[in-house]
Amino acid sequence: MEKPFNPILSRKQLDKKFSKLRKLKYNQFRWWRMYDYPNKPLSNKSSFRDRILNGDFDYSHFNYQAMWCEHEMNDIAEDCNEDIQKYIEKTSLLRTRRTRLLEDFEKDENNKLELLIKGFTDNFSCTKEQVYDEIFKCSGELIDLYYIIEDKYKKQIKVSRRGRPKKI
Repeated sequence: MEKPFNPILSRKQLDKKFSKLRKLKYNQFRWWRMYDYPNKPLSNKSSFRDRILNGDFDYSHFNYQAMWCEHEMNDIAEDCNEDIQKYIEKTSLLRTRRTRLLEDFEKDENNKLELLIKGFTDNFSCTKEQVYDEIFKCSGELIDLYYIIEDKYKKQIKVSRRGRPKKI
């Protein structure tokens, strides 16, 4: 039987990615997840730069976990040879896990992108379109993009309007 999947990363590369993450204990409500971020995301009150440095907007690890499932299913395919029914029975749990991980990946990446764009537009005098243009031009990491946008667009000064006014 041919290998049904062609994961981009090898097992050795995935192990290196997983070594930076925190292994999860079994959770009956999110059983398909095996790893989580090592750091908790910072609150929205933290500075935007600190949130970037903390890794709140880094590439989602759910895709790596889905690739791991693909490697496992390829191993099972080799064991089953040409018996497709046996392969389907043995990989049902892995296929479900992979599907859910890819769904989590899509949600997580979309959420991070929205928060990132909102962070740039809130902290700097720029529009969404300008931020997208800078994203497409930038070939470095996220913190490099932050410094590029910081240099090009002036930083907005936030005025707190909540609470009692200061006495003069």
